[in-house]
Amino acid sequence: MNIPKSSPTGGCGGGCPTKEKGADLHRRDFLKSGAAMATVTLAPGVTLMSMGSGVAAAANPDTRWGLLIDAAKCPSDCSACVTACSDEHGWENNGEPTDPQWIRKVTLKNRDTGFENSLPVMCQHCANPPCVDVCPTGASFKREDGIVLVDRHTCIGCRYCMMACPFKARSFVHEPVTGQKVTTPRGNGTVEGCNMCVHKLDRGEGTTACVEACKITGNNAMIFGDLNDAESDISKALANYPSIELRADLKLNLGVRYQNI
Repeated sequence: MNIPKSSPTGGCGGGCPTKEKGADLHRRDFLKSGAAMATVTLAPGVTLMSMGSGVAAAANPDTRWGLLIDAAKCPSDCSACVTACSDEHGWENNGEPTDPQWIRKVTLKNRDTGFENSLPVMCQHCANPPCVDVCPTGASFKREDGIVLVDRHTCIGCRYCMMACPFKARSFVHEPVTGQKVTTPRGNGTVEGCNMCVHKLDRGEGTTACVEACKITGNNAMIFGDLNDAESDISKALANYPSIELRADLKLNLGVRYQNI
């Protein structure tokens, strides 16, 4: 590191630190800032932590977080899950083509019968995520508990992951970010998408903002939990009722499943 020399004006006599001491101070400050940054830099198997909060704990490899959505319980005029996600993570969609869209409501129509379904679509948190396969920097990665994330510090904005995603589940941040949430790092020129409210999970809350909002409406169309736990509500629901994966033909083993579509 090149440390700028002290100004020759305004001498301070014998009390001035030597060049070596000044360099040590700069180096120490740099290392401190680097350590603080390491607590928020995401890496495979590492939780998202706020600055200065200590060492991040590893994600549990025995857990696989998942989401089950019952389209029969999801009214077409309800967007509580979308609003909750926007509020939780600080993104806004005002209808512009370049606006972020971590979660969106989609209407499916049977061309033969005319029957329609409305359902939310977000990152499907694939066990074999195409976004991770094509990312040239490793910014797209999958945690050991199955959550697929983007490291904003290493994302170069190439958008390969957006092209590779079969579900149109990622957005590119075109404009400077305002009103950021401390739990959700975002940045202009990077890609982002549903992170399954990883900060809430790492705090031990065991739920997501969209699921909580859906419960408040009384629709109860969403169940969140550990797919690897046979006693979890989501595992019991999947065992008792038929469900499907979007684009099951791709064999991506999705963490998000749907019923009644």
